[in-house]
Amino acid sequence: MTVAVGQSVISAEAAAVAVKAAVAHAESIGVRINVAVSDSGGNLAGFLRMPGAFIQSIDIAIDKAYTAAGFGFSTKDWMKLIGHDEGMKFGFSARPRLVVFGGGLPIRVKGELIGGIGVSGASEAQDEECARAALTAIGAE
Repeated sequence: MTVAVGQSVISAEAAAVAVKAAVAHAESIGVRINVAVSDSGGNLAGFLRMPGAFIQSIDIAIDKAYTAAGFGFSTKDWMKLIGHDEGMKFGFSARPRLVVFGGGLPIRVKGELIGGIGVSGASEAQDEECARAALTAIGAE
């Protein structure tokens, strides 16, 4: 017996719109960011770096998108949801690519997880604001 399991992922077009919307919002509030979109498997689907954005924030943005897609919730909420369990907190924090501070959001359409977005380069609140602008631009939750 063969069982097929489908998985929805963000399209290339939606990833491009999302990263451009995040950058446009960053420009409007006067910050420079790196923004990454991953598909629901955590694979990089889109990326933009604004001139002058911190080089170190490139990997942070990518890892925020990866973390949000992998767990299905905001990177800002990670410690609130998982951090109460010492074993999980210390075990997961030793894992490469896990980000546990704001700026990474899951991307959902009609409740279905299709990817994650990560923004890095400004404050946590500004990073998340840019990520939310991207979600709005593509009609995601």
